[in-house]
Amino acid sequence: MSEQSRCDEVRLRVDLAYDGTDFSGWAAQPGRRTVEGELSSALQTVLRHDVRLVVAGRTDAGVHARAQVCHLDLPRATWEQLTDRAGRAPAEVLASRLRGVVPPDIAVHRVAEAPPGFDARFSATQRRYRYLICDDEASRDPLRRRAVVQLRHPLDADRMDEAAGALVGLHDFAAFCKRREGATTVRTLLRYSWRRDEEGLLEASVVADAFCHSMVRALVGAVVPVGQGREGPGWPAEVLRAGRRDPRVKVMPAHGLSLEQVDYPSEDALADRAAEARNRRELP
Repeated sequence: MSEQSRCDEVRLRVDLAYDGTDFSGWAAQPGRRTVEGELSSALQTVLRHDVRLVVAGRTDAGVHARAQVCHLDLPRATWEQLTDRAGRAPAEVLASRLRGVVPPDIAVHRVAEAPPGFDARFSATQRRYRYLICDDEASRDPLRRRAVVQLRHPLDADRMDEAAGALVGLHDFAAFCKRREGATTVRTLLRYSWRRDEEGLLEASVVADAFCHSMVRALVGAVVPVGQGREGPGWPAEVLRAGRRDPRVKVMPAHGLSLEQVDYPSEDALADRAAEARNRRELP
């Protein structure tokens, strides 16, 4: 982008959340209701200008987000025309107007002018997902059925945590990803742990620099047999080393998964991080 075009445009960061139940994922698809489609439509209604969104994590159909991030570029003249009688800044005006037109299963938390070098996708250093399972039918909460996966048999959280920890590190996660032509499956899994929360639910925390398609739900599916006692704690690591999909690893239901956090470096490191992330990752 030239210096002149940078001056003529402003990049906006939008922080949002959504209930993914009734969406066919983030990415816009013809004839389907998606988060990107609804948010783009709302932005175009408010701004009367076409927009292109770049998102931190393209969630699949049914997956939720508490802390999604996206960006868009807008002509500076359009941005500076966003005013109201209260004299609020353009970011406050846009956020307020968006909240008035987005559907109730999307929440706009914040709109801000992004610092130089910011890219919602490539500047991110890590993403954190949560997965929730209820393994006690007697305590099933029907009010949380859209966010918690119900399993009929009890699970051993300690065994699952042990198995999950063995997967942490820089690996080729081909065994846990849906392959895409030309895309690498090398990722750095920074943390993967299981615990019981205060309500007795099994909660997974999965953190990586980035994720490939269906990776988190397959990682969950790899340790559930361990929690059930059908496989040993070392089995998921064996699947990882084999480097191919194993039919015993079930991709778990989408509704138990939520994007909880996206982290970015300091402002002076945003551009360098984006450049680094664009490089194709390979194992040493």
